[in-house]
Parts: sequence; C-alpha cells; structure tokens
Amino acid sequence: MRHKLKKIKEHPVTRQSMQQLKPKRTFWGILGVAIFFILPEVVAIIWGTDIKAWTQSHLSQPLPLDEEYKYRAIEMLFTDPSYLNLAIGMALLVWAFF
Repeated sequence: MRHKLKKIKEHPVTRQSMQQLKPKRTFWGILGVAIFFILPEVVAIIWGTDIKAWTQSHLSQPLPLDEEYKYRAIEMLFTDPSYLNLAIGMALLVWAFF
C-alpha cells in the first residue's frame, strides 16, 4: 500500500493536479480562501444563535417563496458551524505558503 501511494504521489499527472489545486500566494488567492472557507464559519461560531433567531422570526410569518428561500439559505449557511470547512480553509492557507 505504501509503495502504491508513493507511486501515485510521484506520478506527473498527480503533481500537475495538485499544483492546479494549490491556492496562489496572491492577495486574491488568500482573500478567496478566507471569504469562502473561513469567514462563514467564524460568523457561525460567533453569531450563529442570533442569526438563527432572526431568520426564525422572519420565517414565522407568511413570506413569498423567494424570500423564504433567502432566509432558509442564510440559516443553513450561518447557523451551524462546520469545523471541517474551517479546517480545510486553514489547511489551504498553510499550503499556500509552503
């Protein structure tokens, strides 16, 4: 198994794929990782209960379908923090600098 993993790691196609996945060490690369992976999870950790109460208060009254979807999306994105997503974001930031 170890030999097979080493062979996959040294394969040129795998190396090229990993280089394409690696975030660029530019302002936009770092900002993209921070905004899409880290920021929503930090907001969910700090203000998750407040956001859930706010969305539930809006969802308790009759709303048009598009507004209901908007509040449900906000609730799904910001109420329950995903520590896996936070760990992936941190790993990508560390990987960008090495």
